[in-house]
Amino acid sequence: MNNMDYKSMTVSELKDLLRDRGLKLGGKKAELIERLSQSDGDAPVKEGEMEELDKQDDLVTEEFDMQDSDEFDEDFFEDDWDDEEEHKSRQKPILDDLTKQDLALRKSQRSSMPKFRRQEWYRYYRLARTGWRKPKGYQSKQRLNMKYRTPMVRVGHRKVASVRGLHPSGFEEILVNTPDQLDNLDPEKQAVRIGAGVGNRKRTVIHNRADQLGLRVLNRRRIQRKGDLR
Repeated sequence: MNNMDYKSMTVSELKDLLRDRGLKLGGKKAELIERLSQSDGDAPVKEGEMEELDKQDDLVTEEFDMQDSDEFDEDFFEDDWDDEEEHKSRQKPILDDLTKQDLALRKSQRSSMPKFRRQEWYRYYRLARTGWRKPKGYQSKQRLNMKYRTPMVRVGHRKVASVRGLHPSGFEEILVNTPDQLDNLDPEKQAVRIGAGVGNRKRTVIHNRADQLGLRVLNRRRIQRKGDLR
């Protein structure tokens, strides 16, 4: 087989030939062709052809080297897949057209809503971390609605009443602290949010019970099972 036949072959095919002949597999495409040519007794590859083959070899991904290398372990990635759970699509709420329109309207309104910051939030870091407080001072520039101060909370900033309090997905959030509270919930309209004070043991029971009932857990977390927590 001459050099022109080797040029038309892929890196994977070239390495198959090298493997059959017991030759070294590493290197770029030009080096593989030169190694095969020397094995056949043909003339070595010229420098111009070598540069052209190097450019072609740069376009080849590293995936070929991993698949065809003798040192590559096929079971390298299998252990990682065994530890991960099979992907399951999240439960979606069943909404009517009017509710979907109201959710889209609320989303657009929220994007244009200003940030309500506490008075002098820029001066004291502790005020920037806290929530909204209505200014009470008689000469408060924020209370007097000065333009260079942040806006105040007003009733006009409220959202659509029909979807007020709903999760962005459209679910009605139900706070749950025990597995018994999952009973009598509607999986088509209601979703579960587990309390922050619930431990991993009880949280695991709530996860399993919610999966049995087809309920979506909004704040589901991965729990590392160790010790007697299995």
